[in-house]
Amino acid sequence: MPAQSSPHALRPNTPPSTPLQALLELTGATTLTPVPAEVTVTGIEQRSNAVRPGDLFAGLPGATSHGARFAADAVVRGAGAVFTDAAGAELIGEVAVPVLVREDPRAVLGELSAEIYGHPSDRLRIVGITGTSGKTTTSYLVEAGLVAAGLSTGLIGTIETRIGGQRVPSALTTPEAPQLHAMFAAMVEQGVQAVVMEVSSHALALGRVDGVRFAVGAFTNLSQDHLDFHKDFEDYFAAKRRLFEPDSPIAARTSVICVDDEWGRRLAADLVGPVTVSTTEVAAADDAAAAPAPDAATWQVVGEVKAAGGEQEFTASGPDGELTVRLRLPGRYNVANALLAVATCAAAGVDPAVAAPALATVDVPGRMQRVERGQDFLAVVDYAHKPAAIESVVATLRAHLTDAGRGRLAVVVGAGGDRDAAKRPLMGGAAARGADLVIVTDDNPRTEDPAAIRAAVVAGAHELPATDRGEIREIGDRAAAIAAALAWARSGDVVLIAGKGHEAGQEIQGVKHPFDDREVLAAELDSLLAQHSPHTDSEDLTVS
Repeated sequence: MPAQSSPHALRPNTPPSTPLQALLELTGATTLTPVPAEVTVTGIEQRSNAVRPGDLFAGLPGATSHGARFAADAVVRGAGAVFTDAAGAELIGEVAVPVLVREDPRAVLGELSAEIYGHPSDRLRIVGITGTSGKTTTSYLVEAGLVAAGLSTGLIGTIETRIGGQRVPSALTTPEAPQLHAMFAAMVEQGVQAVVMEVSSHALALGRVDGVRFAVGAFTNLSQDHLDFHKDFEDYFAAKRRLFEPDSPIAARTSVICVDDEWGRRLAADLVGPVTVSTTEVAAADDAAAAPAPDAATWQVVGEVKAAGGEQEFTASGPDGELTVRLRLPGRYNVANALLAVATCAAAGVDPAVAAPALATVDVPGRMQRVERGQDFLAVVDYAHKPAAIESVVATLRAHLTDAGRGRLAVVVGAGGDRDAAKRPLMGGAAARGADLVIVTDDNPRTEDPAAIRAAVVAGAHELPATDRGEIREIGDRAAAIAAALAWARSGDVVLIAGKGHEAGQEIQGVKHPFDDREVLAAELDSLLAQHSPHTDSEDLTVS
């Protein structure tokens, strides 16, 4: 790894000091030379360019190379010992520090990291949220509820990590175990009491959250995604289950499960005493005899959901009675997210009557985020990049048009490269099914041919009969696609830019180019408005 590059790492200022001999015993590792009693460890890193003096360097096997190749660099930077497997030990050869060798070192990396940092998750109220869609929104809602109860919180997720008011962009939805436990230890130092974190299927399958003691685990839903990583849907579901199954070492003490889909019902049916959340009578369908029906759910939506102007209000019924929940976020799926958030706050020990009002204050970056520049139609950016998510957001915006009694819907959508290719035609079909205009464009093509990705999305859109869909266009340049959708829009219409949400870059052939849908949309709106209203002062308009 380049010596000049040093990734930012959040760590405690005064970490505990752990004898290396104790870590040798904990991991069951062997060493070719005796471990001196005076050798101690104050941190752990698997990235050699982030190693600090006193660290244990974890040289792990990777997809393309072995981390042990960088052991010498780690030792130069101050690593006091190396932890690796037999193949890594051969690559390292002789170094001036002890080398701990264990078969499958990644299997104990989480517990090892927790031990080195003093098991900080034991001193925090950790709330883990998993599922395909809704993790980010639910996390923000839960955090707001915890803050309303006077708790000092941390947030770890797709958009950002926040610790004591500090914002750190997230490279992964869930960090690797060494960084995660270091982060928890830093939170404890700064007085954080509760942490809300998104827990991805990758994190669960790869052991990134091993060693974490979850107070509450929440499940949103499951739909097609990440099948480039998981061998099939059952494997995907099995990864999610690790957060809840009683025999899992990371099982949450309390499980809160949304049973609006068959996967939530199946999960809840296999657990003992889960808190269940239901927002729709669909939860009674699908021949789920063993699963809880809506009338058995711990938390339910009572009566109609009132929606107006992109905001919503509903009545939630829980174990202690009913309460009103208001949201700034549109869409029935956000009702599910909000009800799950209230139930999760309650499971975390917060009075739901205190948590619920705080939800009305929450905006989530890149999730149904409106961009207002003075135009007479609605322009929205959303992170929807999966078939079910696109279907949900399109249905929400279509319902908005129905309520308004007029207007058409345009959707700009693409699919990412080097990811689950099977979902691409499904995304095209989901967009075409509800839109008057679909413009298929590039998302993050990564190392794939962008035209081939677009072709798969277009093919899915064209699978619908012409009578059941609107116009389909293909414009590779994403900025040009956004401009075309805006040029098409008339008063009262809706334009949705889907797929990238909060992301600030577009990855093409290994290079991340600056590209933020919200900024590009705002600039294109300014340009469009300037053509029709030359005297408009765009500096007085803001992105909301």
